[in-house]
Amino acid sequence: MSVSTITETVQYLTFKLADEIFALDVAKVREILEYTSITKVPQTPEFMRGVINLRGSVVPVIDMRLKFGMSTTEQTINTCIIVVEVTLDGDTTVLGALADSVQEVVEMEPELIEPAPHIGTRLNTDFIKGMGKHEDQFVMILDIDKVFSESEMASLQDAGSGND
Repeated sequence: MSVSTITETVQYLTFKLADEIFALDVAKVREILEYTSITKVPQTPEFMRGVINLRGSVVPVIDMRLKFGMSTTEQTINTCIIVVEVTLDGDTTVLGALADSVQEVVEMEPELIEPAPHIGTRLNTDFIKGMGKHEDQFVMILDIDKVFSESEMASLQDAGSGND
């Protein structure tokens, strides 16, 4: 998805991973939870921390720092789980995204959002909708539907459904 598809002011939930600020379209966010105990699931990708019980539903929890090649998220008083809906091939999956902290909901005008940087052909930046600016800081706007590959989503859906 390119920046040209962002034509109207959208509200984004901003959150921190290490010293970087990321943003998600609030329409994709279901809720924000305090950090809770996460049950580890064997033989899942390293970035998948495990599953949580959310009002009777099993929800896979992803460590966004690990997914983006950073160090493991350490639990602090601000650590939270952002529950999002991810759509892939018409299927909607509910995931928990582990973040260092949630910042705020901000509105960004389309003209303040620049295209994602192209860093050669070997790095996939398709999951970045664009780069916004908020209070003199760059904000990476994520397309949460493209953060995970189809095979990763399949393994997450399997973990969430309790299938082997």
